[in-house]
Amino acid sequence: MQSRSYPEILADRKQLGPYPMEKLKYVDQPTTKITDNIQRIDEREHGFGQAFLGKFGPFVEKEIARFCEKYPISSAMWEMPPQFKLIADGEVAPNKAPIPQDPELLSRHIKSLGYFLRADIVGICRLPQWAVYSYNLKGNPVECNQKFAIVIVIDQDYETMKGSRGDDWISCSQSFLSYNTSAFIACTMAAYIRRLGYPARAHFEGATRSAYQVVVTPLLLLAGIGEICRAGIVLNPFLGTRFKASVVTTDLPLETDKPVDFGLQEFCQKCMKCAHECPAKAIPFGDKVMYNGYEVWRFDTERCTKYRITNQNGSACGRCIKVCPWNKPEGWTHDIVRWMVKHAPFLDKLIVKVDDIWGYGKQDIRYKWWFDLEDADGVLQIPGKSQD
Repeated sequence: MQSRSYPEILADRKQLGPYPMEKLKYVDQPTTKITDNIQRIDEREHGFGQAFLGKFGPFVEKEIARFCEKYPISSAMWEMPPQFKLIADGEVAPNKAPIPQDPELLSRHIKSLGYFLRADIVGICRLPQWAVYSYNLKGNPVECNQKFAIVIVIDQDYETMKGSRGDDWISCSQSFLSYNTSAFIACTMAAYIRRLGYPARAHFEGATRSAYQVVVTPLLLLAGIGEICRAGIVLNPFLGTRFKASVVTTDLPLETDKPVDFGLQEFCQKCMKCAHECPAKAIPFGDKVMYNGYEVWRFDTERCTKYRITNQNGSACGRCIKVCPWNKPEGWTHDIVRWMVKHAPFLDKLIVKVDDIWGYGKQDIRYKWWFDLEDADGVLQIPGKSQD
């Protein structure tokens, strides 16, 4: 790389963000088996898409209309996605900026921008067409032919998760904290790249106001953010599944990251804590299966979606995130456990047992800072079943 005239932060392989992602083992292929037979997904087949279209019955359709707005914090956050959608895409500057064309240097530049904007983790991969939705929620065909995907991860806040049950009134707000923050970063980053003279589009979540054209889970996997876990989502060794993500697709020449392997597949095979604790009984206890050309623990989308939307004792659900043994803060003891999972997998069951003994996954009421409130026809009231 001809970049020695540039500052060290751009020229050398040093940690950029708050987590030491460079210390992970990077591999050529994901730890999840992926074949060449993956079909593109219609966004209307997504759990929330089906609920929004009335496929899960009238009660679910009624409840999804107030899903984000029945709790006042998530309701306040719900106002932002329409504004983000206005700037997700736009015109590209007619002239390219005088910047180096070195993909490695540009990748570190873009990641540094992400961290400047307060991302927790940023990864980059090529954009396979099977990770692009075939149709959107309105039934319109989707086209997204850009070469690269920049994946932006935002933590849902460990201490808030510590103070919650995982499926109580703060749950939806935690999701939107990550969705809206990552959307702001993605929109800013995409607008910046367009000003450099390269096409770029931001993809982010806004519930029924979705601005995604891509399926996020495989991009998290390919960009080296984490491995697929039993709950059917990507798990990062420093955050667990306690995050949401946005994506920027672009043709800016970038260097891609590789998938990671930190021993999660064998650990999830033995742990099953999320399956035991799932209130919807949506997470399987069995082995992986082949689904649409890739190997995964296939969770029940309908059960999960219905519970999250119709939860009468809270707003949404993140119980699987809460109880996961990987949902931990930084610290040397947890670093040792991460090392043990990778290098001493015969201790996996013991690690889970100790996790239970030490009370991880249980609510610590000392960290509960929010009020339990429910919007009932425009009037805030104390819910009938407040989970303290």
